[in-house]
Amino acid sequence: MNIRVDCYSGYRGDETPRVVWIGHNRIVVGEMIDRWIAPDHRYFKFRGEDGGIYIIRHDTESLVWELAFFQSAESIPGPPAGKPRARA
Repeated sequence: MNIRVDCYSGYRGDETPRVVWIGHNRIVVGEMIDRWIAPDHRYFKFRGEDGGIYIIRHDTESLVWELAFFQSAESIPGPPAGKPRARA
């Protein structure tokens, strides 16, 4: 699925995703979990402020962004992001 991504622009140009647009839905990047580089893509795994986990990839040749993986906050075990577990 093609998406639109707004990035922090550092010395190398578009580096770190800050906001991801999937259709009309705006997802703010809350926590960058991981990032890695393949020969023809850059990958970013993050938790959105909506609590979902996303993996997006950037094709370095065509400059197209794609959603590679999504897991909704409801399907992630444990308390919602940013909320501590209750103590017994």
